Amino acid sequence: MSELTSFADLGLSAQTIAAIASKGFEEPTKIQAACIPLLLKDQVDVIGQAQTGTGKTAAFSLPILEIVDPSLYQVQALILAPTRELAVQTAEEISSLKGDRRLEIAAVYGGASMELQLRKLRRGTHVVVGTPGRILDHLRRGSLNLEHLKFVVLDEADEMLDMGFIDDIEEVLKQTPAEKRMLCFSATMPIPIQRLAERFMHEPQLVKIQQDTNTSNLTDQIYIEVRESDKLEALTRIIDMEESFYGIVFCRTKVQCDEIGRKLMDRGYDAEPLHGDLSQKQRESILHKMRERSISIIVATDVAARGIDISDLTHVINFSLPEDPDAYIHRVGRTGRAGKTGIAITFVAPREFKRFSFIKKVSKTDIRRESVPEASQIIQIKRARILSQLTALEEKTGEDSPFLPIAAQLLEGKDPELVVSALLDHFYKDELDASKYQQISQGRNERRGEGMYSEESGITRLFIARGRKDGLDKRMLIDYLIEQVGAEDRDIQDVSVRDDFSFVSAPLQVAERILKTFSAQSPEGKPLITRAKPDNPNGKNLSGRTRGERYEERPYSPERRGSSSFRGRREREDYQPYGRDSYGDENSYQRPAPAFEDRPARSHGKYSTSKVKKGSFPKKTSSRKRYHD
Repeated sequence: MSELTSFADLGLSAQTIAAIASKGFEEPTKIQAACIPLLLKDQVDVIGQAQTGTGKTAAFSLPILEIVDPSLYQVQALILAPTRELAVQTAEEISSLKGDRRLEIAAVYGGASMELQLRKLRRGTHVVVGTPGRILDHLRRGSLNLEHLKFVVLDEADEMLDMGFIDDIEEVLKQTPAEKRMLCFSATMPIPIQRLAERFMHEPQLVKIQQDTNTSNLTDQIYIEVRESDKLEALTRIIDMEESFYGIVFCRTKVQCDEIGRKLMDRGYDAEPLHGDLSQKQRESILHKMRERSISIIVATDVAARGIDISDLTHVINFSLPEDPDAYIHRVGRTGRAGKTGIAITFVAPREFKRFSFIKKVSKTDIRRESVPEASQIIQIKRARILSQLTALEEKTGEDSPFLPIAAQLLEGKDPELVVSALLDHFYKDELDASKYQQISQGRNERRGEGMYSEESGITRLFIARGRKDGLDKRMLIDYLIEQVGAEDRDIQDVSVRDDFSFVSAPLQVAERILKTFSAQSPEGKPLITRAKPDNPNGKNLSGRTRGERYEERPYSPERRGSSSFRGRREREDYQPYGRDSYGDENSYQRPAPAFEDRPARSHGKYSTSKVKKGSFPKKTSSRKRYHD
C-alpha cells in the first residue's frame, strides 16, 4: 500500500477534514493511513496493532463518524475501553472530531452517577464509550439497546485482558447483533485476544504498524546518576530549568507518590499526586486540572497512570526506576508524540546502575548521561528569562499606558537603575535566590566509591560491630538508631547489614550523635559504632568487592523476581527516603514500626525489647534464631 500523505487521500468528507484541520492535524499517522480506507471503502473488520500514542483513536473514530446516521438517535457504535480515564478521553476526542455533526457521544463507566448515565441513554446517544463492567450493568438493566449497532471497538484490548475484563467483554459481545463491524486495537496481540477475534470477527484485516525503534525518535532520553536522598532536589532543579515544564513524575509506591507530590506543593509547584487510593471524583478533578493547565505536574504510580493520555507533555521523569524494560518504554512513550519533541529523564541511584543497564540494553535506545544542573546555571537561565519577558512587555506597552504618569513620578530625581532594581527585587526576589537550592552529590563518584563518605561531602560512613548473626536486619537497625539518637528516617542512608557487621551513612551532625551515644566500650573492648576506615568504607572483601556488588553484576531479570536471591536483593537495596521504593506493588510499603521503648514488652525469639540500655543493642537470647519484624 502506498503511503498517503494527507487526510483528503483517505476518503474522508470535507466536513471531517475541516474538523481535523481545526485541531491542527495536517498529516495522518501510519495507523490512520492504513485503517481509515479499509473501514470506509472496503468495509471489513480490522485488527489494528500499534503502540500507544500512534493515533489509534482517530483511526477508528473518523470512519465511525462518517458512517453513523445523525438522524437515528440510537446507539450505533460501542467502544470498550480498559479504564474510566481512557473512556472519558476517547469520548472527548471523538466529540472534538465530529465537527458540526449533530451527534451525541456518551462516556459510561463505574464510579460515576448511574442516574446521569441513564438520562443520557434515554435521551438518545449515537456513540457510547465505556468500561466493560458498566456496559454490562446497563445491558442487564435494559437501559442500553444495541439493536441498531453498526460498530463495536475494543480499544487497548491487551490492557483489558491484563485487567481481567476478558469474560465481561465476551458477555457484551454475545449481546451484540451479528451484522456489525468489529474493530480491535491493541499494542500487543496475546493469544486470548487472538481467540476472541477468531470467535467474534469476520475475516478481519490485520494492520500492524512497526515502530522504527522501541521508543520514540522524538523523545530525548537522559539519565542522571544521583543519590536517592538527592532525587527531590534534582527534580526541582530540572523543573526550574524549563520555562514551561508540563509532565508526569513516576514513582513506584502510593506513599512515595504522596510524599513527592506534597513536597513539590510545599515548594510552590503546581503539582498533584495521582494513585489508586484516590476516589474517581478526585482522579477526574486532577486530570481536568492537568488538561486545563491549572497544574503542570502529576506525580503518579504506573497503575494510576494506566490508560491516561495527556497530550503535549514536555517531560516524563522516572523518579523511581521502572520495574522492567517494558514499563520504561511505556513511560517514555507518553512524551514525544504527534510530531512534537519531548524529554524523558531517569534518576538512577548508585546501586541501581546494573538494573538500569539491563533496561537500557533491552529497550535498545540511546539514553545519554547528564548531570544535575548547578544552582548557578539555573539562576543564570532564570535571569535571562526574566530579561526576555520584560523586554517583550516593554515592546507591547504603548504611549497611552495609564501607568506612564506613575513611572514618571517614580523616576523623578532618582536613579532609574535603583528604581527598576527595587521593583525587580520585589516581584522576582525568590526566583533568583540561590540559597534555596541544597547541595547535591554526583552519583557516578558514589557508585565507584570515590569520595562518597568524605567529611567534605557532609556524609559520614559508620561501621557497626553487629550484623545478621546478632539478629539485626535493615529495618530494625534504622528504627533503633532513629530511636536512640532522635534522628529522622531520611538521615540514616545507604544501610548495609552483613553477617558479622553493618554499615550506615548519616549527615555529619547525626553521625556525631550516633558516635557519642555508642561511645561506651562493648564486651569486646571496643565501641559498638566507629567511623568506617577511609580505605575500606564499604566493607570490601579480599576480592575488592562487596557481596552486594558481586550480586549486582548479575543483570536484572523479571523472571528472577520471585526467587530467594531476588528477595535477598530487596533487603540490600539502598535506603529510600521518600517511602519504601519496593519492587512489589504500590501497596507494599509499610511505615516503620514504633521505636523500641514505645513498644509493649515482647520477645521475638532473639531479643527481649522491654528494657534496652541506651548506647547498646538489645541482647540476643539465642544465637541460632533470626529476628523477624
